[in-house]
Amino acid sequence: MSQTADVNDLDYEQARDELVAIVAKLEAGAATLDESLGLWERGEALAARCQTLLDDAGERITQARASGAAGADGAAGADGADEPDGEEEDEENAR
Repeated sequence: MSQTADVNDLDYEQARDELVAIVAKLEAGAATLDESLGLWERGEALAARCQTLLDDAGERITQARASGAAGADGAAGADGADEPDGEEEDEENAR
């Protein structure tokens, strides 16, 4: 991926791969100070993009789990009973 691409247009894998390449270049120490600063700034933007995409993915998972739990609760109570089978009888026997 070219360093001229807008960071916000990159998907997670593209941003991560470019970030890995930048880290390798910085660790090699062969860049000039100005080049290193440019790489650092690009790396910071790429890291922020990756974090945003990961946060969005986490939110989607949380929402999917909540939707699944709500669907499961609704399905369990579809027979009109408030409690799972057997619990109602146990409460009556305890009285």
